[in-house]
Amino acid sequence: MIQNIFAFILLFSTFCAHAQLPIAKPTMADILAQTASTDWRELKPENTLYLQLPAGTVIIELAPDYAPKHVANIKLLAKEKFWDGLAIVRVQDNYVAQWGDPNGEKEGQQKPIKNANRTLPAEFDRAIDKKTPFSPLGDKDVYAPEVGFSKGFPVALDAENKKTWLLHCYGMVGAGRGDTADSGGGAELYAVIGHSPRHLDRNVTLVGRVIQGIDLLSSLPRGKGPLGFYDKPELNVPIVSVRLGTEVPKKTRVRLELLRTESKAFTYLIEARRNRQEGWFLNKAGHIEICNVPLPVREAK
Repeated sequence: MIQNIFAFILLFSTFCAHAQLPIAKPTMADILAQTASTDWRELKPENTLYLQLPAGTVIIELAPDYAPKHVANIKLLAKEKFWDGLAIVRVQDNYVAQWGDPNGEKEGQQKPIKNANRTLPAEFDRAIDKKTPFSPLGDKDVYAPEVGFSKGFPVALDAENKKTWLLHCYGMVGAGRGDTADSGGGAELYAVIGHSPRHLDRNVTLVGRVIQGIDLLSSLPRGKGPLGFYDKPELNVPIVSVRLGTEVPKKTRVRLELLRTESKAFTYLIEARRNRQEGWFLNKAGHIEICNVPLPVREAK
């Protein structure tokens, strides 16, 4: 670890050689201040969902590389305005917020689906593709042989079995299902609003993650019914609309940029979070968990 720290300091000194910064103790703020425009990528409208609630907008980035069929189905659902007028029906403390059709389990009372599918085969993992970038975290993981980031998403990689999959970190969005693997399709979605329930990895198809507005979900009243479901229909939180980014007028789109996880700046950021340099930290952890690495987001310049 000492070698890693020295290597990091040497790399960071090159990274910010043009700036008058105390490079011995670079913080996350120092690193972000020295990023170039090429270190950032803009959120693509075609892979963005706008979940409009009475209290504001939740912006979700979809992950077509890891769940292509579910993402395509979700886009169809958004285009047919399936979620408009439906609700957030479950908010379980330290766990998830879930939305969909309140009558989804009631035969004959479900909201019709026009062009999309109600259910799909599961996409719990996918084959490793060398064309898809993978930036390893470096620290050991409890649930997977190796973890890191791919195009901004937290992922696991199992080289022996040639599989990779998304991880249940804070803000990740999954497709709810019943007891069978093929009983979900994206009509019912949830977002992680508490601890990282990694035991759900490869048991649910993850389709993306919240980029902005997670506070609108995590601050909702907790459901008092089993598993955090609201026990009275009037407690359900209404959904105003869900729109694909390409269907939102340009003048009202929120242009966001995300730090590229394959960039050197992100590598430096991980090391700065692994060994926090802010004065408040009296003891350095020397390690970091995949879900404790933040993905910086900013408004596009």
